[in-house]
Amino acid sequence: MSPTVYSTCPQSKDVPARDYLDAVAATARWSEEAGCAGMLVYTDNGIADPWLVAQAAIAATERLAPLVAVQPVYMHPYTAASMVSSLAYLHGRAVHLNLLAGGFKNDLVALGDHTAHDDRYARTVEYTRILTALLRGETVTHHGRWHHVENLRLAPSLPPELMPELLISGSSPAGRAAAGEIGATPIRYPEPLGAETAEVPTGGGVRVGIIARDDADQAWRVAHERFPPDRAGQVAHAMAMRVSDSHWHHQLAARAGAPTPQADLDAEPEPYWLGPFENYRTFCPYLVGSHDRVAAEIARHLERGTEVFVLDIPPDPDDLGHAGEVFARATAAVQV
Repeated sequence: MSPTVYSTCPQSKDVPARDYLDAVAATARWSEEAGCAGMLVYTDNGIADPWLVAQAAIAATERLAPLVAVQPVYMHPYTAASMVSSLAYLHGRAVHLNLLAGGFKNDLVALGDHTAHDDRYARTVEYTRILTALLRGETVTHHGRWHHVENLRLAPSLPPELMPELLISGSSPAGRAAAGEIGATPIRYPEPLGAETAEVPTGGGVRVGIIARDDADQAWRVAHERFPPDRAGQVAHAMAMRVSDSHWHHQLAARAGAPTPQADLDAEPEPYWLGPFENYRTFCPYLVGSHDRVAAEIARHLERGTEVFVLDIPPDPDDLGHAGEVFARATAAVQV
């Protein structure tokens, strides 16, 4: 069985306003042509609204499902449900949801939210139960810790076949528990699959970038050209670490600089790379190397039951093509 693969949409802060709509449409088309099930659309205090970006992605494609990041602090669960059902009504298309419990701490504080880490996951569970009940067509009465609704119904209704897939961060115990409570796929930021990491969680999904080419040296040249060392980025990374209570952020930071186990696959370097994360260019590890070497690493994730892969923002369609080649080889290896 093939895994579900999502790409990621460019962020408005990284693209001039006059070019952003075209960038969203282009990335969505590349993703659809590469066979991705959907495209993650970020949300935070400093970028364009993800629901409006999602509509632009839908308009540019035929089947791609935007994976919209949903932060309970930003909108009522009825509003989020209405966005899903309204886009389905207007376009006959599904929208998937990436449920957030946290985000940048300063963003939350700016909005007056000082909720503790594990309580944020409890809030997301309550929020999601209301949202999904509305999408199922139920009349919802709920008096909870964070939300109170009385005989609430959603219109327009959502066709059952367009019910969204749910993803949620699963790097922390609270995140994994929340995933189980709401039936969401827990997404984690993986560590290297070496001997000392034999206890990493199985199943669920991972957030990882891929730079693969026929030749490992070529792949690493591309990687270092795309993500060169950046002193300003390293300073920003250190500052973010000081205020973050994110489990995944601290897990990756602890991993940075540590020796990575070398797999016994000829002399090609271990593909796991945290260079972009350490330079504050992105928030996920990368796998870099030849198609076969990176495919071997992806195959090990598949063997552990990983079902969903969320890739980083692609700079061009060729990058997604190379990732597709990796997944094809990995899937074939696991099925042998």
